[in-house]
Amino acid sequence: MVPVSRGILNARYAIDGAPSMAGRKEMLSEKELTTPVKLCRADGRLNAESVGWSRTPLHTCNLNGRWPRKKRWNYWAITTEKYLFSATISNVDYSGLVFVYLADFANDLFHETTLIVPLGRGCDLPETVNADVHFAGKGICVEMLQIESGVELNVAIDDFEGSPLSAHFINTMPPGHETLNVVIPWDECTFQFTSKQNTLPAEGTVEWGGATMHFSGAQSFACLDYGRGIWPRDCVWNWGSASGRQNGRTLGLNLGGQWTDGTGYTENGICVDGRLAKISEYLRWEYDKNNFNKPWRISAPSGAVDLTFTPFMERVAASNLWLVKSEVHQMFGHYDGTVTTEDGVIPVQKLLGWAEDHVAKW
Repeated sequence: MVPVSRGILNARYAIDGAPSMAGRKEMLSEKELTTPVKLCRADGRLNAESVGWSRTPLHTCNLNGRWPRKKRWNYWAITTEKYLFSATISNVDYSGLVFVYLADFANDLFHETTLIVPLGRGCDLPETVNADVHFAGKGICVEMLQIESGVELNVAIDDFEGSPLSAHFINTMPPGHETLNVVIPWDECTFQFTSKQNTLPAEGTVEWGGATMHFSGAQSFACLDYGRGIWPRDCVWNWGSASGRQNGRTLGLNLGGQWTDGTGYTENGICVDGRLAKISEYLRWEYDKNNFNKPWRISAPSGAVDLTFTPFMERVAASNLWLVKSEVHQMFGHYDGTVTTEDGVIPVQKLLGWAEDHVAKW
């Protein structure tokens, strides 16, 4: 869930969705941060000292002013080989969006509900990653609570496509587990901090429509997308994510495209057994915008990422309101290929995850 801007929007994109600039082969010089830092200066502009990436959340996202350009969200998704459940609380200044969706892969079923909250009332999102988040209103309650082992996620909906829904998860943060945290600096007035956390062991249930869906076992993982920033009006982005056990190892992917191009930073990283390998390259995304169900190719010029993503289910979310126009094609499927870290080449086989194409005017 992450967007592009300004000069980046002037880059030409091929019909298949591959950005022309992604063919560059130079490695980026991305600064690693190791101490806490504030995202913004007192005047609301970007604090230059905050630009960089870290293996654990270090940023205080002290956004202020700049209405209506402030964008904030906490997105959770929990996956197994059979199901996906997701809950999001977001605030885009003039509106809040609370949305929940459930995918049943085995039966090819998808269900979603969205609540639009005028002026974002009640969608209060904290300045730091490790803080409680909750929303209650109009038949929906979502809680993201910090506990000793990680995060407790609770969702209650009075009417989820005709039936009440109740969900409860414990998303565990293993000791020493590394995550991808990075500031994307378009300029001192537009910028984004994102924390992407994958391969978090998850256990829980979703009760809906007289059935109980169990999320547990070796392939049950949670993913967090935490975003805080000052965004341009027009945005385009790709995001890919996956978590799973592969040949006795735990492998997580976070892959980005378009929105970071030209900034000197990326949100690309590989998490292997809880250790992050930062990919300091722009990726090449190749896919058919006329048929998102065809296989996608995602690769790095160096070969550190060489993947094919094969979709088996599509989520389409589109809106055309007074201030907001957006369209997202979030594809669920499997990754195959290889990724390479300093430990060598890691085969990827039928790794469950998603890849998305998103265009927004917000």
